[in-house]
Amino acid sequence: MPNRLANESSPYLRQHADNPVNWYPWGTEAFTQAAVEDKPVLLSVGYAACHWCHVMAHESFEDAETAALMNALFINIKVDREERPDVDSIYMQAVQAMVGQGGWPMTVALTPKGEPFWGGTYFPSVDRPGMPSFKRVLATLGDAWKSRRASIEKTAKTMLELYNSTASASPSGPLSPELLERAFATLARQHDSARGGFGGAPKFPQTMSLEFCLRWWARSGTTSALEIAHQSFIAMARGGIYDQVGGAFHRYSVDAGWLVPHFEKMLYDNALLVLFGTHLWQATGDLEVARIVDETIQWLRREMTSPEGGFYASQDADSDGHEGTFYVWNAAELDAHLASNSAVLRTLWGVSDGGNFEGKNILHVRQSRAEVAKKFNISETQLAELVKSAVQQLYDVRSRRNWPARDDKILAGWNGLMTRALAEAGRVFQRREWVEAAVRNGVFLRDTMVRDGRVKRVHMDGVTKVPGFLEDHAAVSLAFMALHEVTGQLRWLHEAREIATAMHSQFRDPVSGAWYDTAADAEALITRPRDVFDNAVPAGPSLAQELMLRLSELDGAGVWATEVVDQLATQAEPMARWPNGFGHLLGVTDMALFGGVAVAVVGDSDAADFQALMQVIARHYLPGLVLVSGRPGEDSVPLLRGRPLLDGGAAAYVCRGFVCELPTSNPTELERQLLALRVEK
Repeated sequence: MPNRLANESSPYLRQHADNPVNWYPWGTEAFTQAAVEDKPVLLSVGYAACHWCHVMAHESFEDAETAALMNALFINIKVDREERPDVDSIYMQAVQAMVGQGGWPMTVALTPKGEPFWGGTYFPSVDRPGMPSFKRVLATLGDAWKSRRASIEKTAKTMLELYNSTASASPSGPLSPELLERAFATLARQHDSARGGFGGAPKFPQTMSLEFCLRWWARSGTTSALEIAHQSFIAMARGGIYDQVGGAFHRYSVDAGWLVPHFEKMLYDNALLVLFGTHLWQATGDLEVARIVDETIQWLRREMTSPEGGFYASQDADSDGHEGTFYVWNAAELDAHLASNSAVLRTLWGVSDGGNFEGKNILHVRQSRAEVAKKFNISETQLAELVKSAVQQLYDVRSRRNWPARDDKILAGWNGLMTRALAEAGRVFQRREWVEAAVRNGVFLRDTMVRDGRVKRVHMDGVTKVPGFLEDHAAVSLAFMALHEVTGQLRWLHEAREIATAMHSQFRDPVSGAWYDTAADAEALITRPRDVFDNAVPAGPSLAQELMLRLSELDGAGVWATEVVDQLATQAEPMARWPNGFGHLLGVTDMALFGGVAVAVVGDSDAADFQALMQVIARHYLPGLVLVSGRPGEDSVPLLRGRPLLDGGAAAYVCRGFVCELPTSNPTELERQLLALRVEK
């Protein structure tokens, strides 16, 4: 019989609906039952695209003997971390404190009050060296609950003290350009100069740190910062972590050379990489970067967009019961499909008879297209046409395989990240269809997931639920600002401001100035979560503070900017020491220190002179760019007030700190003004 998860909207929870485990969803019913039966709670947290979550489910949660033990000793709760990042964050902090590391699946034992007293991650079905079986863990925890309750209560008390100690923050150092210099120097030391990225295996994109490197180049003129950003993106794009056939990036690489990925594809990774790739193209003009951005957006529109315009959460790593099966090829199969072009394409994609992954081949680019074209005495244009044709053919072949599962839930924060990236890419590359897709998603978010400035977290199967978290509010508001920048429609700015105002009221502590991940009126948990680290996605506080700074540039709201500076000072020293944990926040700090580049363009948006000015702005990477446009006489946005046309035509006003250059209608003069503001002397 299906358990309580059968009625949940989360695909991850529904995957466990037929387990013999008596699962509860997160909620008061489970904790009330735990108190009534005097049982501990076993909390299991994962997500739909998580490979090891599936492994543990097959080995343990589908096993009748294990399930019987779980049901006898515990009240069992299953949580989708993507739906409830607040629950995940609270208990991940406890697991990391108890065992020194975390991950998913996350397994935590709680008191009926929700206090953690033990935690871990994946456990096998049988004992392994250094890793007890899950059944052994369950029996040990059950015995401890019955016979060592005082020890459990002591551990739970220690965890509560941990939460209390991390809730307060005071200034840790000066907020200065030297902080950013130290942060970049640390990243430069961690950079893998041979293979790109930072550190060794497993290797994650760390896109926000790369974006900061690009920003530091534009800010300081440090050429090595641009080289780190560019080399790392190209190395990833040529590796197995990038899907050479279907486009888009997998989650991470299990090796240091980007060859063998963990095969799931996450919306948020690709959102961050599209935005970074767009900025990198502005900085370099590299056509390979532009192609990767294009292919990733094609994947988004083809495989990850709902009929209503929302973007789905993820694609699984597994199909046919094995990780990566959908994506790999044997050499004979490729030879049969590619026929006379096989030799060229096998060389380009590093294909061998023995394979590079369990006897098969993960396609990756071992040599550049220029090198392969020269080797086979063909032009790069001819090679590009061969690749285009082969990719379409292989995609068609692959589409007939069993597809990995897709998590069809729509998460507001992740959609906000992608809509912002898509709008920015559409503006920079002048791609109308990308802009239309971004606007369609924005309309979906506004009409379905936003009410009176408050954002809902999840939409699935026609149901919108879960009060939004800080990251949802900030990411959606930033996306709406990006939609204004590309469309010129002021309604998007008004929507963004309404969300920001509600966010400021609900998520910021008026006494300490700290930002919390949950709203003041949200469900009370054992602590109010406040995750300040930029991990797989930018932290809610760093997104919120960026939003406050960007709106300050438009509205002259100096108090918001001052609040941001005060909060950034509480993390100054950690940012300098551990920059990979604060990649996005470093960019916010840069904007707080140097100010944004605010550009107001007035005129008829359909006129050639207006478009000529906008094209100049689109060509250049400008850290902290805040762009607003409209017709003269518009007074709802302070940055547009008192901005007349020039000789009856379009005019651009370039400002920093509400001190503006002389207005210009000349694209060449506009370019000079923008470049003069970019690099700090």
